[in-house]
Amino acid sequence: ISRENLTGIRVIRAFGNDNHEKERFEETNEAYASVSKKLFKLMAVSQPSFFLLLNVAILAIFWVSSNMIDAGTLQIGELVAFHAMFSLMLFSMVFVMYPKAQVSANRIEELLNEESLIKNPENGVKQTEVKGEVEFDNVTFVYPNGEEPVLKNISFKCKKGEMIAFIGSTGSGKSTLINLIPRFYDVTEGSIKVDGVDVRDYDLKALRKKIGFIPQKTLLFTGSISSNIKFGKKNAKTGEVVHSAKVAQAYDFISKKPKQFEEIISEGGKNVSGGQKQRLSIARALVRKPEIYIFDDSFSALDFKTDSILRERLKEETKESVVLVVAQRVGSIMEADRIVVLNEGEIVGIGKHKELLKNCKIYNEIASSQLTKEELEYE
Repeated sequence: ISRENLTGIRVIRAFGNDNHEKERFEETNEAYASVSKKLFKLMAVSQPSFFLLLNVAILAIFWVSSNMIDAGTLQIGELVAFHAMFSLMLFSMVFVMYPKAQVSANRIEELLNEESLIKNPENGVKQTEVKGEVEFDNVTFVYPNGEEPVLKNISFKCKKGEMIAFIGSTGSGKSTLINLIPRFYDVTEGSIKVDGVDVRDYDLKALRKKIGFIPQKTLLFTGSISSNIKFGKKNAKTGEVVHSAKVAQAYDFISKKPKQFEEIISEGGKNVSGGQKQRLSIARALVRKPEIYIFDDSFSALDFKTDSILRERLKEETKESVVLVVAQRVGSIMEADRIVVLNEGEIVGIGKHKELLKNCKIYNEIASSQLTKEELEYE
């Protein structure tokens, strides 16, 4: 659970489930403590027995050795060497364990003493009159302890019902850009406004409640399929869970499972495929019905047929929300209201698919490498 919480910290924070995970950890920790107590009681009984046998064995060795020394077949030095070697072996274990323990303790202390760079403001904004609006105003961002800006002078605005897509080469800053919206990091310069309010002025839980976040690296938690979908909304009814699964194109494979929605997901989601993980992750965001959907390259593991059907269903489901999509495949974003083309942290093109094919060299190169000549001419 500690490993899941550390690797999935962004998902946990994005869905505001910090307290839920604390409770889950405490429950497991209590169960672990209970088993440990039983083990220690068993050890309390067995260890004296073990050391008694060990000491009896040592006495037996000395008794046999004394007879051999008497008979002249064993030297006293050899017995002393044996005893010294045995003692040194036990003592050397301390030298093996101590450095590991010291390094681990120091690292844990560092983490416990580390202060979060993201501060929750006192009396932060919890409600707004405007719903479904995101604006980047001349945003520049440098990672903590970094030197060069990852994003430079990013400005755009999107409103309810719009789909904005982001595309660019690897390392162009697409994922970093959308991670600034739920305040996983704070901007270095400029501002990001959600519903007309700077994200830094929001109560963190209120801000993240507005967002349905589907990360680039899909993460599922140990538990049932139902509990993973309900991670987006704890009190979701069965009908809502089923509906979100159907929209996310996950219902077909779930219904084929022996226990269906109560089928257990193993640690790290090892018993489901990459495409199934992505669909469950999308269902988790859909059940939340947020104002803002953030898809961080969330369709990469889907086949083209599933991708096409899913995007059609998402249009209906997200028509009252802002949809922000980071993509690698041009085919999945051609129908976006606007496409933002990034290169080395800067916007080099913004517009519709057809406009960018004509006016943006980088977008044209990306599209040409993925689409056939017939598709490009058709478009």
